[in-house]
Amino acid sequence: MRNFSDLTEREILALAIANEEEDGRIYLDIAEGLRAEYPGSSNVFTEMAGEESEHRHRLLEVYREKFGEHIPLIRRQDVRGFVQHKPVWQMAPLNLNAVRQLAENLETETQGFYRRAAARSEDVTIRKLLGDLADAEVEHEHRADQLVEENLPANVRRDEDAHARQSFVLRVIQPGLAGLMDGSVSTLAPVFAAAFASGNTWQAFLVGMAASVGAGISMGFAEALSDNGSLTGRGAPLIRGGITGLMTTAGGIGHTLPFLIPSFFIATAVAIGVVIVELGVISWIRWKYMDTPPLSATLQVAFGGALVFAVGILIGSS
Repeated sequence: MRNFSDLTEREILALAIANEEEDGRIYLDIAEGLRAEYPGSSNVFTEMAGEESEHRHRLLEVYREKFGEHIPLIRRQDVRGFVQHKPVWQMAPLNLNAVRQLAENLETETQGFYRRAAARSEDVTIRKLLGDLADAEVEHEHRADQLVEENLPANVRRDEDAHARQSFVLRVIQPGLAGLMDGSVSTLAPVFAAAFASGNTWQAFLVGMAASVGAGISMGFAEALSDNGSLTGRGAPLIRGGITGLMTTAGGIGHTLPFLIPSFFIATAVAIGVVIVELGVISWIRWKYMDTPPLSATLQVAFGGALVFAVGILIGSS
């Protein structure tokens, strides 16, 4: 990688051309990714790509006038100081807030680049163009706001935001919550049954780890194979399965780790405290994302957890 201060004016213009082309393609990728579910936002990013294309043509005209037809390939990743942005295809399914933040970051970064480049340029024409483009990026931000107003009136944006939240709940929250509930509740019985049956914290720990990892694998496969997401909009099955499996394992391991404490009574007390925290987190998620009344969510989760906990102690003590 090279330092920005080492670039010649020719290389700076080449980098600016590459940046404008890359930004335009990013906006078009975002527009295509949003087209089916968020047509209003898709139109905004299509218009922004057109703005980037106009900037690129202005840069190309000056470059040809000053340096000819050949443009060396210089990209963001070749110069120190630029932020490395994840490709849009790696962000699928696209999150509205994430792509809006990405666009804002690109505009801010490009404006700063033009300011620094203009300050270094000794050619009057190039200096003026870079300064104009820096001002244009500021205008671009205002233009983006204008495009949002034109393509995203309040009711459309409200509907898109509601749809984005619903997609997030379907693709992330629901599979994660299912896993966390299964891991936190279903593993209570084997862990505490092993603890009270053996009185040995290490044995309880081994049983808890086996139950947690086994439940995570089982739940992950079950979620991944239950629905390919094509009709329900729940997203990629492998991602959902991974989320469910990891959260299931985490839910079980949470109250298993305290049994690494050698003292049986201390380990059991800490594990019970962890269980209370886990059930509290589950209740909060159900209230926050599933529109369940807080008291109802707490009572339902606490009742289920208490039943499984009691079964574990009864079986382990018999």
